[in-house]
Amino acid sequence: MYIKEFEIRWSDVDANGHMANAAYLNFMSHTRMAFLMELGFNQQSMVTHNIGPVVFHEHVYYFKEAFIGTPVRVSLELNGLSEDGMFFEFHHNFYDEKGRNFAHCEVMGAWIDLTTRSLTGLARPLLNSFNKVPKSGTFKVLTREDTRKFSVRPKDLV
Repeated sequence: MYIKEFEIRWSDVDANGHMANAAYLNFMSHTRMAFLMELGFNQQSMVTHNIGPVVFHEHVYYFKEAFIGTPVRVSLELNGLSEDGMFFEFHHNFYDEKGRNFAHCEVMGAWIDLTTRSLTGLARPLLNSFNKVPKSGTFKVLTREDTRKFSVRPKDLV
């Protein structure tokens, strides 16, 4: 399990004085990018392979409030990956200074080709890096159908 540490700042709280929804998303995004950079997915390698990550959905479950000045640990586990590496699912947990879990998130996403703007699998060296990552206890090989289980299509006003 990968862990990143933060402290809740003034800009991370909402009008109720507890950590705002956007702060959860920012902490998770920072954790994912730090994790990916350690795997070799830095800005240069993504430019070289002409790829970028996209998020399909983030489902956050809140259990307890967190307040300004509080240390926070955000975990990341690889919960799913397609055979070609195109699709990924990460799970994040938020822990307070005593190790109590106060939120959980499930993130589903994919990689896109930055020229064609279409989904793409990972080049072999990048896929090999992902395949070395410890998997969660509920890890599964993802298919395109797994990415659609929460799919909601917009309705046009016209």
